Amino acid sequence: MSQGIKKILLTEEDIKKRVKELGVEITHDYMDKDLMVVGILKGSFIFMADLVREINLPLLVDFMSLSSYGMNSRSTGEVRILKDLDFSVEGRDVLVVEDIIDSGFTLNYLMDTLARRGASSVKIAAFLDKFEARKADVKVSYRGYEVPNDFIVGYGLDYAEGYRNLPYIASLKEEIYQK
Repeated sequence: MSQGIKKILLTEEDIKKRVKELGVEITHDYMDKDLMVVGILKGSFIFMADLVREINLPLLVDFMSLSSYGMNSRSTGEVRILKDLDFSVEGRDVLVVEDIIDSGFTLNYLMDTLARRGASSVKIAAFLDKFEARKADVKVSYRGYEVPNDFIVGYGLDYAEGYRNLPYIASLKEEIYQK
């Protein structure tokens, strides 16, 4: 698997340290709130699992799957809900957990959708922020790291469903994804 890696951007130790810091910050901010953590599948599952173990509060966990890519490697801007929530967000403080923010189209759509469904508040925790690629205005409340506008894999992020299980964050060699 490491043959396709161009550069390791964040080590396993970097990741653990930052997730712990984010957990402390979120615990502080959501004291006495009705916290619902919503993971965006599939990429966020590893980050979300680590993050909720660092949040020292009662919380509800749910998942959604959305797509703005279709069969493309770049966002089309049109967002579709592939798997919706099992629980209502009405009256709850929702923390959306995302692996990486790229164009921002998907999260912009999701934030509006959850607000329309009656969430008391909606904030975003994104492990990675590819700010250079942003096309939609999205406010990130909890950010792990900013990364370059490369194809990023590892720690839940994939290329063609591979590389998700890498314990670090890396950029992928161009010849892998430009085939």
